[in-house]
Amino acid sequence: MTWNEAEYLDCLQSERRGYAWVMQHHGGLAPKEASEAALECYPYEPAEAPYRGLIFHDEAWHWAMLAIHGDRYVVEHPELAHPSRDYRAVE
Repeated sequence: MTWNEAEYLDCLQSERRGYAWVMQHHGGLAPKEASEAALECYPYEPAEAPYRGLIFHDEAWHWAMLAIHGDRYVVEHPELAHPSRDYRAVE
């Protein structure tokens, strides 16, 4: 996908916000820790980076659940396979 800078930054901020929300509400992190985890998971990538934005192929809910529960979260916690309504309200 070709991103202009504004689109990329909007998406990056949105995914960081969602990731931090999940890490806080499902991972038990304090707000500051959750924000730091989101920045680590979603670093800024320069426009010339070859795979810029590849992480956006799955939404923040998925990446946060992987971090919290591991690769089998969908099997072990099927109730978490899809984002909650509360998460959707954050987007």
